Amino acid sequence: MKTLKRRRKENKTDYGKRIGLLKSGFPRVVFRKTNRYITAQYVTSKEAQDKVELGLTSKDLLKHGWPKEFQGSLKSIPAAYLTGFLFGKKIIEKKLKMPVIDIGMTRNIHKNKVFGFLKGLKDSGVDIKCEEKYYPDENRIKGKHLKNDFSKTFEEIKLKIQKSK
Repeated sequence: MKTLKRRRKENKTDYGKRIGLLKSGFPRVVFRKTNRYITAQYVTSKEAQDKVELGLTSKDLLKHGWPKEFQGSLKSIPAAYLTGFLFGKKIIEKKLKMPVIDIGMTRNIHKNKVFGFLKGLKDSGVDIKCEEKYYPDENRIKGKHLKNDFSKTFEEIKLKIQKSK
């Protein structure tokens, strides 16, 4: 009987997927979702040693005008989109190589937070290949589906991110 590696047992690492990403030779954008935030990291690997070049969490949206009363929703689809948008702007600003996406053990379900994040990356100018049909609807991205319509605040935050350097 084969003994599983500890990180595989804990559902933290899919070694088959990881080896494929490492063999590609491209840097990775690592997307992780916690119970409170969304985390993104730009990671390069050399001889299977990962180095984080750039990191960001959805907490950084608070600096760009995310309202304090919505602090509990920093893991929502609008937060995922804006985090991706902000992260993409930082990748382009630092002139980093175009990456591939690493979603780890997160389930690949269409129109969810992962794809909201990807849409934000793509809209910021990062060249990510993904079909339009997988992205969440525009109303969900802007937060029109929430109890309080979030679309005006969403647009203000997006403008602030575009203007900031």
